[in-house]
Amino acid sequence: MEDSRPADRAADVKALLRGELLAARRALPAEARCAAARALSRSALALPELAGARTVAAYVSVGAEPGTHELLDALRDAGKRVLLPVLLPDNDLDWAAYEGPGSLEPVAHPGKMRLLEPVGPRLGPQAVTGADTVLLPGLAVDGRGMRLGRGGGSYDRVLERLERAGAHPALVVLLYDEEVVARVPQEPHDHPVQAVATPSGVVRFGGRAAGAGATGSRPA
Repeated sequence: MEDSRPADRAADVKALLRGELLAARRALPAEARCAAARALSRSALALPELAGARTVAAYVSVGAEPGTHELLDALRDAGKRVLLPVLLPDNDLDWAAYEGPGSLEPVAHPGKMRLLEPVGPRLGPQAVTGADTVLLPGLAVDGRGMRLGRGGGSYDRVLERLERAGAHPALVVLLYDEEVVARVPQEPHDHPVQAVATPSGVVRFGGRAAGAGATGSRPA
């Protein structure tokens, strides 16, 4: 029987790290969060992966997450098709198009934070496979590009779905500056990202060249 203790240890370390990072986010003053959101939007918009994308799968920030609202509007104003997630009862994600701030409504999910979700027609979980770039939420990323998520597994399913479909969008995580860390515990299901955008700029990781997956050459 395979020894599961290393995986258990990684999960335990992840849980501790999540607690520390979430506490640090909650401690940020509202003014600092707003300034960080504006700077994050500027950093992300400078990415070739976004400049060349026709379709971007993104998300609506909530609570103390690095703010994405300004970025979503900028992407839409630039003519991008922006897909936003809709949380399903099993923690998987459906998708719908973003049509501006008025197209979002607050949705309460049992046992989870209140989310802002798009009200438009549902496009199905597979819609993400047509994205040229996927913007991922997270709590940290390390020098290998390994991302630490919140632990719900929703984006693990998204990344697995992309892999099964043979889709290769650019993967970019959005974080605060302090959340680029030395090491994130890794489990077998974890996938690396190509870049992280923070309020102070962009950090790239090995592998994909700048702009790959965002050339618009793959059918949506």
